Amino acid sequence: FCPGCQALQPPAARPDLFLLMDCDRSFRIDAQRLQRRFRSLQRAVHPDRFGQRPLEEQRFSQQHSSLINKAYQTLLNPLTRGLYLLELSGVEPAQETDSDADSAFLMEIMEINEKLAEPKNEDSLQEIETLIRVKQEELTEEVTAAFERDDLQEAKKLLAKMKYFANLEAKLKNKKMPS
Repeated sequence: FCPGCQALQPPAARPDLFLLMDCDRSFRIDAQRLQRRFRSLQRAVHPDRFGQRPLEEQRFSQQHSSLINKAYQTLLNPLTRGLYLLELSGVEPAQETDSDADSAFLMEIMEINEKLAEPKNEDSLQEIETLIRVKQEELTEEVTAAFERDDLQEAKKLLAKMKYFANLEAKLKNKKMPS
């Protein structure tokens, strides 16, 4: 907001999402604090509050609201938070074509994909869901440790593995949806 006239100003072109959400630039975040900041910011700039303001301020309100949503979603999710930290450090995320993944890991992913391709079986889906959740929790702990050691290359490799499990999770959700 403009300190003089209190008019809403446009958002910065490339804001630091950690700064915007009042978080330390770290992989480890306080999710409750993040949520409180999200709600506080949304209350301040939500488009519903700007319905009677000039069109330009209404547009800025929408832009701020969208940016706050993006920041919240990015920082809340361990995978997107880690990828964003890599981006801020100038490290390119691993591409699908990078063949750094070890063969045992790729075999594990392939086996889970094959289980997901089988006819729908609630017990099997529950087992896969549990496996994916456990693997994601393990990887999140490993990524946290890598970032805390400032080992960005290790974090990059682990985040690439997290991407595989995020893709499996999406496939699982699609499979579980009623047809």
